[in-house]
Amino acid sequence: MKQICTIAAVGDLVLDEPRPEFYFAPSAHLFHAADVAVGHIEVPHSTSTVQASTDVPAPPADPAALAEVAAAGFDIVTLAGNHFYDVGTEGVRDTIAHSRAAGLATAGGGANLADAREPAVLDAAGLRVGVLSYNCVGPRESWAASQKAGAAYVKVLTHYELDSATPGGPPTVYTFAAPDSLARMTEDIRALRDRVDVVAVALHKGIGHTPALLADYESPVSRAAIDAGADMVIGHHAHIMRGIEIYHGKPIFHGLGNFVTVTHALSPTGGDSAERRAWADRRQRMFGFVPDPAMPSYPFHPESRNTAVAICTFDEDGLNTAGFVPCWIDDDARPIPLTADDPRAAGVVAYIEKISRAAGFDTEFRWQGDIVAVTAPAAQQRIR
Repeated sequence: MKQICTIAAVGDLVLDEPRPEFYFAPSAHLFHAADVAVGHIEVPHSTSTVQASTDVPAPPADPAALAEVAAAGFDIVTLAGNHFYDVGTEGVRDTIAHSRAAGLATAGGGANLADAREPAVLDAAGLRVGVLSYNCVGPRESWAASQKAGAAYVKVLTHYELDSATPGGPPTVYTFAAPDSLARMTEDIRALRDRVDVVAVALHKGIGHTPALLADYESPVSRAAIDAGADMVIGHHAHIMRGIEIYHGKPIFHGLGNFVTVTHALSPTGGDSAERRAWADRRQRMFGFVPDPAMPSYPFHPESRNTAVAICTFDEDGLNTAGFVPCWIDDDARPIPLTADDPRAAGVVAYIEKISRAAGFDTEFRWQGDIVAVTAPAAQQRIR
């Protein structure tokens, strides 16, 4: 009988409130049941208060919260993100050290670029699983270099083209990965493919707080990861769900949205820096939403309360099944897994299908027990 390895993955984790265990309590059983559980650590976990980013710096979270991530059942944390260097080298080193001390393997961050490109590798259910992590959104300060701590990254370029001969008029925006940077990512994936049975690639990517829309670069970079040997792609950063694509039979979760993301840093009365207060105001103008005042620790788009846990199974022949458990973020900002008979489940699944269609994907969704399976249309199904 073939052994089955189950991988569970979520999007962003921001643990900037007391009692992280309270927020994980409804969902921890999913991660303990999985053979490998993966989550993205969005902010530094450090006692440093040095501001090292000129972008929108996130406040560092309590290093002790990482032990609660492990206690909730997580095995691997990805670190390559736009906030990873917000409190500088000390924050990078502290986050890695405290993660590993808690028993969490790390990917995507390091004391230099070579370290940041190293995968997390675990043996689980008779298979060897490797995870790589890359930041696609900047800022440059977050990037590791040969002698600088930070995140592994894929450099994405933006080009603005005027739609008409009107200087200053509205442009069309094109985004694409820098070829040398993309080649470095695919080189890492191919090297890992030779060492493990299952390859998962986490990409911190996308346009924040904007329902459904994918930037031009997102599918090509994700597909390049699959072409290089990845078995699944896990997206996060936008703080709102993105569509699910099936490419060559492999799942691309373009954005798993928020999971446990609790912070007062972007609330009107909670921002503790001028930059964060200014960003909270600008975000409202740019993205057209006002956080729910009844949820001061959850200052995100109302549609972001639709979220999911990706669930994929593998055997020695490769991908077996791909799908997700729909979740709803409740009034206490806790993600609640929904079973097929929960009246809220149909709305979350319909939302994820809607945004997948809006992105141009013809992915099929169907319940299998309490997991929603995702597949290509029958005529296109092909698993390598």
